[in-house]
Amino acid sequence: MLVMFVGTDRTQTAINPAQVTFVSQVSDGTRIRFSEGRSVTVTEPIGAVLDSLNQALRPHE
Repeated sequence: MLVMFVGTDRTQTAINPAQVTFVSQVSDGTRIRFSEGRSVTVTEPIGAVLDSLNQALRPHE
């Protein structure tokens, strides 16, 4: 399952929650890091990002 966010350049960004290794707050939003040094910065606050990622990782009822 993919989760959609808005990148700092206002483009839609699709994230695979299973590949996320680190999430941190930065001055212009939230940085989501992946393996091998890749990252994307999105405009959503860190709380909303974590909620969305966690919701996508939960088994659906």
